[in-house]
Amino acid sequence: MITVDHIAGHTYHGRKGAVENAFRYSIDYVLLDPENQPRLPFLFRRNSAGLTSLHDRDHGGPPKQGRGAVWAREVLAAHDVAAPGKLLLLAQPRMLGHVFNPVSFWLCHDAAGQMVAVISEVSNTFGDRHSYLCVKADHAPIRAEDRLSATKIFHVSPFQPVEGGYVFRFDIREERIGIWIDYTAGNGGLVATLTGARRPLTNRGILRAAVRRPFGARRVLALIHWQALKLWWKGAGYRARPEPPVTDVSQ
Repeated sequence: MITVDHIAGHTYHGRKGAVENAFRYSIDYVLLDPENQPRLPFLFRRNSAGLTSLHDRDHGGPPKQGRGAVWAREVLAAHDVAAPGKLLLLAQPRMLGHVFNPVSFWLCHDAAGQMVAVISEVSNTFGDRHSYLCVKADHAPIRAEDRLSATKIFHVSPFQPVEGGYVFRFDIREERIGIWIDYTAGNGGLVATLTGARRPLTNRGILRAAVRRPFGARRVLALIHWQALKLWWKGAGYRARPEPPVTDVSQ
C-alpha cells in the first residue's frame, strides 16, 4: 500500500561569522511518491483544496508554475543521471491553501532502490526559485557519510552574499530523515538542518500539527521575517536582491 509520510521535525539555523544568530523551531514536512496515487487521509489532498494539501504546480519549476515529477525526470535526463526508480518529494504541505517552501527535496532512486541524486529546490521570499542537483561524481548511491558540494549562485537571504558554496549531507532512512546544509562564504555562512521521524500521515497527526503549529507556511514566513529583523538589529549588512540565475538548476 502506498502511503504518505509525515515528518513532524525540527529545523535549526546557525549563522557563522561576526554577527551570530541561531534558532530552532518545529516544522511539518510530508514525503510522498508524486507519480503514484497514495492512500490519503481525509484531511490531506493532492492537487485540490483541503485543510492540508500538496499541489504539483508548487514544485518542479517556477513557483505556482511547477510541473511536478515530469520536471524532475527532465532534470535527471539533462544531467545524464540514471535514476529510473522511485522519485520521492519531501516538502512542506499547503495549510488552508497557503504554501511557502524555503527548501524542498526530490529524492531520486535507481532501479535497485538506492538514492543516487537529490534535487534541492530552494525558494526565497522574493518569489524566485533555483535548484541544486546533488549527485556524486560517479553517480554512485548517496550514503549518510557523503558530503556533496554545490556552488551558491542564488540569492536567498539579504543578509548573506551570493558567493561561496554549500555542502549537503543526506541521511534518509525508513524511520527518520536527516538533512544538513553547511554554507560557507569567506569567514561567514550558516549551518541549516532538518531532522525528524517518519510516520504515516494521519488525520490525527494533521490536526495535532494544526494546533501546535497553526497557519503552516504563514508561520514559517513570520519566523523568517522575525529572524531577519533580529539580524538587522544586530547590524548585519543588507544586500539588495540581484537578478536570479538564468538556468533553474545547477551543481
